[in-house]
Amino acid sequence: MKANSNIASQFPKHLFWDMDYSKLSIKKDKETIIPRALFATTQETFNTDILKLEAIYTPIVILNVLKNTKERISNNLCVMVAKRYNVATFYRYKL
Repeated sequence: MKANSNIASQFPKHLFWDMDYSKLSIKKDKETIIPRALFATTQETFNTDILKLEAIYTPIVILNVLKNTKERISNNLCVMVAKRYNVATFYRYKL
C-alpha cells in the first residue's frame, strides 16, 4: 500500500461526491475508495480502473474489501475481479 498516493488525482472526483475527497486516507478509507473506484467500471474500462487500484493496494486487500463492502457494486464487477485474481466467483447481491 502506497501511503503517499493522492486519491483526488487518481480517480474521478464525482465518485466521492458526498465527502471531501482531498481528505481521504489511503489506509483508513480503503473500504470507501476501492468499491467507489470501480463503481462505474465496464468490461472495456476494467483493466485501466483495476490497475489504478493495484498501484495503491494489493490484490488481497482489493478482494477482501470488495467481498465485504456495503457499497453499491455490481455482481458483474465481482465476477471480473474474481476472474482477474483467479478466485471463486463471489457476488455482492444474491441472485
